[in-house]
Amino acid sequence: MKAVVITTPGGPEVLQVQQVEDPQIKEDEVLIKVEATALNRADILQRQGRYPPPKGASEYPGLECSGTIEAVGKHVSRWKIGDQVCALIGGGGYAEKVAVPAGQVLPLPPGVSLKDAAALPEVACTVWSTIFMTSRLSSGESLLVHGGSSGIGTFAIQIAKYLGIKVFVTAGSEEKLAACKDLGADVCINYKTEDFVARVKEETGGKGVDVILDSLGASYFQRNLDSLGMDGRLFVIGLMGGAVTELNIGSLFAKRLTVQAAGLRTRTLENKAAIVSEVEKHVWPAVAAGKVKPIVYKCFPLSEVAEGHRLMESSQHIGKILLVP
Repeated sequence: MKAVVITTPGGPEVLQVQQVEDPQIKEDEVLIKVEATALNRADILQRQGRYPPPKGASEYPGLECSGTIEAVGKHVSRWKIGDQVCALIGGGGYAEKVAVPAGQVLPLPPGVSLKDAAALPEVACTVWSTIFMTSRLSSGESLLVHGGSSGIGTFAIQIAKYLGIKVFVTAGSEEKLAACKDLGADVCINYKTEDFVARVKEETGGKGVDVILDSLGASYFQRNLDSLGMDGRLFVIGLMGGAVTELNIGSLFAKRLTVQAAGLRTRTLENKAAIVSEVEKHVWPAVAAGKVKPIVYKCFPLSEVAEGHRLMESSQHIGKILLVP
């Protein structure tokens, strides 16, 4: 099969499509013929040599896919050959075929094309496992999402609004803020021209928000704490703004704040299966009802994977970038 190989750590030019061996499935896995895969920031880090795949995962990039099941392991009962699905994977999506643990496979949601479904697993599992399963965000509360126009952001806005939550977002251009507003965001803040802490305080009567989903890390850490209300929860899912910062611990005491952080790729198979099950139960009905949809900015053929990475690194996109074998 064809797959994208990282020939050496470096820039987008190190990504090359090569002929490689087909993946072999284990007894509890399925083989998916890939219709599409989606780009994630983790793929860029892996390409740069800063985020190696977990033990046992495919060496090829790609953390989600959609496609048709071609083979099933002997211990797999739910799925059969010919099923159209999408899946959360530990690697290997940038290829024509990928082996996936059966517990990480999701049925194609009604009303979504097989290609566009590739844009859903990673964002749905990330958002649901962090701010809902762990931070317990619930109806009537408020959420601040940094990078509202990203794949994570566009999904978080939609699912939060569906569940009756007031959504604040930050983004770096009026075009991106307009896209967030169209998806249902209540308060849209241009972080280049506004102080998001002041705006959050203004919009909440000084109280602050209940939950923040943050991919910046160090550069926003103290300001995030300042933006939270009593019993507020900060969930960090990325370190684009650095990993080391100074903290005024007193700000945690004063408002009984909770700070959490987690990735998705390095979780156990059992943990991933539990998250995928929760996503099917709670998120798929919203997708089926048309209340949450994949936001696809552009689709590249596998041969133009380097262009896809350049686009993602430019941060000019809104939503997800897809690759099609």
